Amino acid sequence: MARMCGRYAASRGPEDLAGIFGIEVGVPSAQESQESQQPNASWESQETHDSQETHDSQELHDSQEPQGSQKSQEAREDPGPLVPDYNVAPTKEVLVVLDRPLKDAASPRPVRQLRRLRWGLVPSWSRSPEGAARMINARAETVHEKPAYRQAFATRRCILPADGYYEWDTGREERELEVEGRRKRARKQPYFVTPADGSVFAMAGLYEFWRDPTLPDGHPRSWWVTCSVITTEAETAPLAVPPQEGPRSLADIHPRMPLMLTPDRWDAWLDPRHTDTAELRELLAPPPEGLMRAYPVGTAVSNVRNNGPELLKELSGPEEGTLF
Repeated sequence: MARMCGRYAASRGPEDLAGIFGIEVGVPSAQESQESQQPNASWESQETHDSQETHDSQELHDSQEPQGSQKSQEAREDPGPLVPDYNVAPTKEVLVVLDRPLKDAASPRPVRQLRRLRWGLVPSWSRSPEGAARMINARAETVHEKPAYRQAFATRRCILPADGYYEWDTGREERELEVEGRRKRARKQPYFVTPADGSVFAMAGLYEFWRDPTLPDGHPRSWWVTCSVITTEAETAPLAVPPQEGPRSLADIHPRMPLMLTPDRWDAWLDPRHTDTAELRELLAPPPEGLMRAYPVGTAVSNVRNNGPELLKELSGPEEGTLF
């Protein structure tokens, strides 16, 4: 199965995202006390342990979350100041928008929050987090039925805000091999895909809690909170702003793309009270065509150690040749 390559840019800060998404609870800064980052201040809902699911003969507490003084993953250590990331890669900590009730709040209503999670979902029933780097994407076509994602799809949906994502054009022959599930050749020209109007690229996502069974209660690393990006088939319609030469549609670059949620779907997607699978699947419909632009960028982005706004610089033409 073809997968997106798994890199994106996210330069907007918490203040900008708060205005865009209506955030009520944000990410603690490095100057705030560790106590203010405790999960019992925001993560733990009043419905903890309210559902279970059985998988591989294990009893799964799918709603299980940090209790008392236990710290969730994003609060394990002082994360330092938030900075723009122009080369977000799997297993990095990323900003995520989610709706969730606050523990001990007067109202049980979900509250919109901005959180730092690790990209690469670890299912609640997993024995270890070793496979997280392989679970950066969930397919829109099957996310409702896959054991690793189905409960998160029902109750723990989120949005990963981005400027856009990178994809490597491997040429027509390579793309056909990838669609068939066969090994593809080396990556070639990277492109940056972003909304043509400069708006936020709101990637549909899921998040999950995982308890490390090897650590005792209260250990600062005992809880992980991880996420995954939902992908869909790439658009075949012409790009709103195509590059001067090269691909004319997103499907010309790669057969898959992150599922972008338009603002009219944000509230319904984030609301954990919406659990009807059929209704939720309707939200996975691709966005209207013609919203995206794509342009070639330098091959420096291929190295995850490179980071900075220069990675987004538009080239006049591809650095690497591709087949069309």
